[in-house]
Amino acid sequence: MKTMKALATGAVLLTSVMTLQGCLIVADGYSDDGEYSASDYRKLEEKNRRMIAALDNQVTLDYVRNTMGTPEFADRVTVDGERYDVLYYRTQRVESDGNTTRDECTPLVFENGKLVGTGQLALKRIPQHD
Repeated sequence: MKTMKALATGAVLLTSVMTLQGCLIVADGYSDDGEYSASDYRKLEEKNRRMIAALDNQVTLDYVRNTMGTPEFADRVTVDGERYDVLYYRTQRVESDGNTTRDECTPLVFENGKLVGTGQLALKRIPQHD
């Protein structure tokens, strides 16, 4: 009787293993190689768009970095004694290649540490330097 029970248990186990062979379980979050999934990027982009839309002019550079986290890119230039910082946060997908590029980000422009505008129009208002 024990042998029959052991054989039945083994058969069920073997069938279960053979049935699961080739199954793939996908969950949101990081993959095995530490990369974001497409769902994670959509959530991040939506969160960044919402946060940028809620920013008031004149908030500080430090406030934005502390609130929104590390930007994808950051630039700094001084023109005629005025310091301009530009933080780029990912807000839309252009190409689904796993790489974030500047055209997938919204620039936040700060003059002397205070937010003066967002987007390409604000970026174009930075005086050109020589």
